[in-house]
Amino acid sequence: MDCVFPFIRGKVCMVTGGGGSIGSELVRQLARIGAEKIVIIDIYENGAYDVKCEVGDRVTVEIASVRDYDKMDYIMSQYKPDIIFHAAAHKHVPFMERNPEEAVKNNIRGSEIMAELAEKYGADNFVLISTDKAVEPISVMGASKRICEMLVYERSQRSQHTKFTAVRFGNVIGSNGSVIPLFKKQIERGTVTVTDKEVTRYFMTISQAVELVLNSLAISNGGELFVLDMGESVKILDIAEKLIRDIGKEPYKDIKIEFTGLRQGDKLHEKLFYDFETPQKTQCDKILRVNGSAIAGLTSEIKKLYRMAAENDRGGITELMMKITDKDLIGRI
Repeated sequence: MDCVFPFIRGKVCMVTGGGGSIGSELVRQLARIGAEKIVIIDIYENGAYDVKCEVGDRVTVEIASVRDYDKMDYIMSQYKPDIIFHAAAHKHVPFMERNPEEAVKNNIRGSEIMAELAEKYGADNFVLISTDKAVEPISVMGASKRICEMLVYERSQRSQHTKFTAVRFGNVIGSNGSVIPLFKKQIERGTVTVTDKEVTRYFMTISQAVELVLNSLAISNGGELFVLDMGESVKILDIAEKLIRDIGKEPYKDIKIEFTGLRQGDKLHEKLFYDFETPQKTQCDKILRVNGSAIAGLTSEIKKLYRMAAENDRGGITELMMKITDKDLIGRI
């Protein structure tokens, strides 16, 4: 990551969601590279406290929600960060299916606030952390992140200074809520649950995820999406069986595997790109680039979502989010 050093050394960096598994590793790497100051924005104290204790004085913690414009405006005016890494988001698919208004308020509105303030206070770079679930989404969480991608792209087309980009993650091994820690806990209890025998996912390590985020700074012109080439997708069932065998047990004999069926919002297989996106290689090994995209009228559609969220119109939110992210509408603005 030598090419990233000039972009980070001596800079003020802000990491929203900096107490989470991805955010905290990003903070550690920024400190190693030589960031002058790292500002963690998080609503959850404990994770932020832990990484502050580990990294030390270069880290400042602000307990705040990215959905609170006035508070975030105040914080941004105090630090005026050079680079913003926006990792704060609700990410659990079943929870967002039941609470779509929170996906609107936190994921979409929070991203819009941070992007707007990045430009207002002259940040050099704004990097949105997205997900492969944003590609042809069938879940509220995935749709909310796709709308965030479009929002950031639209902002990039108007920005006079700030470079706005996004990175898409696959499943991050070892992150909070990921499948492998869950399987390990279930193995201890004697029964592992898998949604479907055929379900597959793309996987990346936390270190790969952070490298993708940091390297994107060095190769960004603004308006792009960066994705790690993660090779072939992996069967979740294969992972469960391997973890059982790794401790000297036999799947289905010593440890049960139960199939529970896909949850609402779950896909059988994820994709990394829309069909209209053309991945291109970059100078960074295994990092692919695609041009960002949005739909016409995005701003007015998002305003409708905000009104629905204020009214807790859950059915209306879900319906409109799926309309906004319809693959036949994307790609033109």
